[in-house]
Amino acid sequence: MAGIGSISPAWADALAGWLADRKALNNASDNTISAYQRDVLGFLAFMGGHLGGASGLGALSRIGVADMRAWMASERGRGVSPRSLARALSAVKGFFRWLARREGFDATAVLCARAPKFQPGLPRPLAAQAARDMIRTVGEQAREDWIGARDAAILTVLYGCGLRISEALGLTRAQAPLPEMLRIRGKGGKERMVPVIPAARTAVDRYVALCPFPDEPASPLFRGVRGGALGARVVARVMEQARMQLGLPATATPHALRHSFATHILSAGGDLRAIQELLGHASLSSTQAYTAVDTAHLLEIYRKAHPRA
Repeated sequence: MAGIGSISPAWADALAGWLADRKALNNASDNTISAYQRDVLGFLAFMGGHLGGASGLGALSRIGVADMRAWMASERGRGVSPRSLARALSAVKGFFRWLARREGFDATAVLCARAPKFQPGLPRPLAAQAARDMIRTVGEQAREDWIGARDAAILTVLYGCGLRISEALGLTRAQAPLPEMLRIRGKGGKERMVPVIPAARTAVDRYVALCPFPDEPASPLFRGVRGGALGARVVARVMEQARMQLGLPATATPHALRHSFATHILSAGGDLRAIQELLGHASLSSTQAYTAVDTAHLLEIYRKAHPRA
């Protein structure tokens, strides 16, 4: 992966300015900022060599259609998937849109570059019984009771409330006992209210009662073994161990529980707009992916049950 030292100081300063702007205006998460930096840095590193070592901002203003095609061909040649390339191109366009306004040049060649076509992947939810089995298994496999209670609690919150793993790990001790309606700050600082099912409240109450660390209101609700904030990678590893015991596929991840939440509500007759609000999706198009999942499930049932299917 290209490092910041692989581009000129002028380009590095411009990239840093854009990232700071994204952070300040869009309240983007650290993960989002890192992804932006990685994608645009890779593009600039390529262009530095492609343009013969050019290092000034003027060189960026002269990037043309052929240069964009060369970069995209290079990325595809490295094995970058169409989906990843489309994401990188979106970041590059955002950077050039900002830079063109600041420096007063025409960035049409970059902004008009077309992303490669790809088939959007459907969410892969767990079946309801598989989700319940996963929660039960992670609670039983831990070596200490409080850790088992913690793991079961966080998975119950992910599945029962449809939270992103970052949102669940961002909960503080002051938010427990969990209320019937939980205020969540999601992507871009957008707030939403999420109903908390009784099973999630009960699981969190049990974990809190067993947790050996002091009840400090500002501390993370979910603690690691040394008392610090629990990491997302730890939760992923816990699920990896459980899914091997249960024979579940590699798609049985923490995020799959969020998909399961949405899909199961939709299957039970939930309204798409309401699910959008519960998930915190900025656009309904993101939520509509779950209708495809539900349709796929109905078709599977139809093919198995219909005598002429």
